[in-house]
Formats: sequence, structure tokens, C-alpha cells
Amino acid sequence: MVHVRSKSAAKLPDAIPLAKTKAVRVLIADSGPLQSQLLVRALRSRRDFQVSAVAQKTTALDAFLQSNSADVALLSGNDVPDFGLLRWLRISHPTIPTVLLADEDDRELVINALRAGARGIFLFAQDPFRMLCKCINCVSRGEIWLNNAQTHYIADALSEVSTLRVVNSSGRSLLTPREEQVVALVADGLTNRQVAGELGLSEHTIKKYLLRIFDKVGISSRVELVLYAMSHGSNRPAEWMPGNA
Repeated sequence: MVHVRSKSAAKLPDAIPLAKTKAVRVLIADSGPLQSQLLVRALRSRRDFQVSAVAQKTTALDAFLQSNSADVALLSGNDVPDFGLLRWLRISHPTIPTVLLADEDDRELVINALRAGARGIFLFAQDPFRMLCKCINCVSRGEIWLNNAQTHYIADALSEVSTLRVVNSSGRSLLTPREEQVVALVADGLTNRQVAGELGLSEHTIKKYLLRIFDKVGISSRVELVLYAMSHGSNRPAEWMPGNA
């Protein structure tokens, strides 16, 4: 519907012009020149993006960022994502969020990418271009971009009980997997009651585990156990074990 103002109508004040939206500065780091060129061309067709591209190398990125900045960095995942480059970007340029362009939805890739500093993971081969544009805008505003499957991967990883593998001087494991879980939780500062709740066991059972661990390792207190674990242990994820394991 078109509204037409009549001659007798009171003159309305001129409309206040809308402020122009600032273009999002997008930096593309891709090891494949053809894909990079296609992506640059597609994003530059959008007025809301200002696009630059560099080789996917620390030296190239550092040289570019010495005199330029970006609101979002897109990093190609390829077959083997460069998590070292992701970590470097997070540490050296913490104000520039990074989106990893991945070919497939792999659980380990998702977890490792977020640990390395990615703020979003976009399935370049599966999702349409308009979704990539939405991803870039969301991440530039400080949001995280993950699909439902990726969110579940992170939730599962956070709910896992980690273990601390305690070994002797020859590298042989001294404890059972359950005992290693107890050590990991104690090393994190949990009380016996909290450890029991985390593992679905009774507090009395945790006390028995600790006495057995003390005997195996040759110590007599929780403080000694934490110090021993710090100097002789190595972290690793653990599969869930039922409470009676």
C-alpha cells in the first residue's frame, strides 16, 4: 500500500536518514587459491562485507595484520585443519574471532577447533552461502556459530570425567582406570563427597579408593597425591564407567 499525503495535511518533519551499517571486515586464510578466489568473489558481491585474502601461513597473516585489521577471520579446514594457526590467532590477535570452514562434521575436529580458539565452525560443503553470510555476521557480533550436532559434541565432552594417568619411572601405569579418575578429580580440588557425586559412588567407597591409591603410590595424604600426580601424571579423556566399576 502506498500512502499519499494530501495538500491539507500538516507538513511532517523530514525523516531522519538511517545510519549506514559498517561493513564487516572479513579476512580469508585459505591454502587453496581457487577456493579462496571463489569465496572472495562471492563475499565481495555483498555490500555488507569488506574482504581480504592471505595465504594460510602465520607469516602471511602476521604481515597483513601488522597494518590491517579484521572483524572475522575465515580459516579453511582442508583435510587436516591447522590448529596451531588457530591458537596463534587467538593468542596474538584475541580480538579477531575465527571461523573454521570444515568439510565434514567430525566430533574430534569440532572439539579440538574450539579448544584452539575457533568461535564458529561452518560446514562449507554442506550449508548454503547465505548461511555463511549469517555465520560471519553472528560471529562478528561476538556470538558462537555451531549447529545442533556440534553443540551436542561439546556438551558430551564437558560431561566426560577425565582421568589422570599416573605412571612409575618406567612409564607403567600404577592405577586402574577408576582410580585414575579419582586422582584426576582430587587433583582438581574436589572433596571426597564431590568426587563421590561426580562418579556416582558413595563417599565411603571414595575413601577406600584413596587408601588403595596411597598404598600403591607410596604416599599418605591428599596433598602428596596431588603433587605426585602433577609430576608423574598425564591427562587423558576417559570412557564413562558405571558406579560399581
